[in-house]
Amino acid sequence: MKSDSSFPRKPMPLTPSRPICPPSPPAFPHRRNSGHAETGRPREECGIFAVYGNSEAARVAYFGLFALQHRGQESAGIITSDGDNVREHKAMGLVSETFHEETFAKLPGHLAVGHVRYSTTGSSTLSNAQPFLVHHGDEYYALAHNGNIINSLMLRNRLEDCGSIFQSTMDSEVIVHLMAPYFRGPLEDALTRAFSQVEGAFSIVMLTRNSIIAVRDPRGFRPLALGRLNGGWVVASETCAFDLIGAEYIRDVKPGEIIIIDDKGLRSITPFAKATPAHCIFELVYFARPDSRVFGQNVYLCRKRFGHQLAKEYAPDVDFVMPFPDSGNYAALGYAEERGIPFEMGMIRNHYIGRTFIQPTQPMRDFGVRVKLNPVKELLTGKRVLIVEDSIIRGTTSRNRVKHLRESGAKEIHMVVSCPPTRHPCPYGIDFSSKGELVAAQKEDEQAIAKFIGLNSLHYLTLEGMIAATGMPMDNFCLACYSGNYPLPNTENMDKLRLEKKA
Repeated sequence: MKSDSSFPRKPMPLTPSRPICPPSPPAFPHRRNSGHAETGRPREECGIFAVYGNSEAARVAYFGLFALQHRGQESAGIITSDGDNVREHKAMGLVSETFHEETFAKLPGHLAVGHVRYSTTGSSTLSNAQPFLVHHGDEYYALAHNGNIINSLMLRNRLEDCGSIFQSTMDSEVIVHLMAPYFRGPLEDALTRAFSQVEGAFSIVMLTRNSIIAVRDPRGFRPLALGRLNGGWVVASETCAFDLIGAEYIRDVKPGEIIIIDDKGLRSITPFAKATPAHCIFELVYFARPDSRVFGQNVYLCRKRFGHQLAKEYAPDVDFVMPFPDSGNYAALGYAEERGIPFEMGMIRNHYIGRTFIQPTQPMRDFGVRVKLNPVKELLTGKRVLIVEDSIIRGTTSRNRVKHLRESGAKEIHMVVSCPPTRHPCPYGIDFSSKGELVAAQKEDEQAIAKFIGLNSLHYLTLEGMIAATGMPMDNFCLACYSGNYPLPNTENMDKLRLEKKA
């Protein structure tokens, strides 16, 4: 499915002319109970990218999104502006499947915003693909969002009661409806008034005909970076996108900051009350690419330090250390380095797997596991091995892989995990399971989880050890998935509410 459009200068109104109701107290958050049950891994969130002042803005955005593909694989989209006309191209699938050489000829302009999506709110359909584009008066507004707005269901219901007509089931669409009553005034005023009503995690890039806007929530849940490219500006979820296009990293967009870039240059406002930081620790543990800089940390080196700390906390007698590629690679390197024992690749990853393949027959029931990772039998036979993993969510994937290691001749299998047990779901943009599906929430201790997975022993990195490895204060992070202490209210009932999928 694809959407490929060019818009005339005179748009239709965003909503009926009825006024939007005044703000109300936040409601309970909601989460879509979607899809990672097949893999047992936490799902990526979304990746966002923006460029200002480049004659090949769409092409630059394409490569920026390509570098951010790990953050979402369901859909991809780019919207451009040449200062007069706004054009878009969106489709389900990967960036490389969505855009082709002929696509860029249909996306002229020196401004662009782009998005790769994994849905945490709203169903996986083209109508929910981002960036989301609306027109109001004589202006266009395109928005790409990484995060999750926990009071969006309440806001949506209130807006619909007052006459707003929604085009999707995305929580992101709420933002433009909140801005609508203030579009005729200064842009800064519309942004401030809209985002002051929103609760949750939001790193956002927006496009108008002549400007690029970047917004980060006051707690800074999700990363967002600012860079320079050939005299213009770029904004991205991660700095690895800057490396690919040859841009210079300038700084992070600050928590609670709104940046507006237009022909007058870059201006910054910080209109929100200062809040305690709540950086998502899982960006450092799992989500961010290891070559990115996130929350002031080089992700690769941070993950190695997690491994060093694991080795200080737990050191069973083993012959070598191995990861399940690629997730545990960097912590495993740190663990082996700290203990001075061999690092081996006991399982080999197939890097050429498409998103779909011919389904195996019943006699090939192990195909789903072996197609991605295959044990090296000669290395494993008779050996005591220690596996380093970055996280365990449902435990089923680890269980299947450990089973194959034993079938390949491993004598003992121990495991260390470079984060604490994940016991609580996340309402801020990571699609963790509901609490009922999290193995650490169901099993009372490490020994019970080790037995379920089929391990000789299991050790999770302590919360204190993980924070020490970052070199940052504990109160800088959101640790709710481990502790259950959510930095925003009303999250205790998030499993009870779901945004229903709409056709």
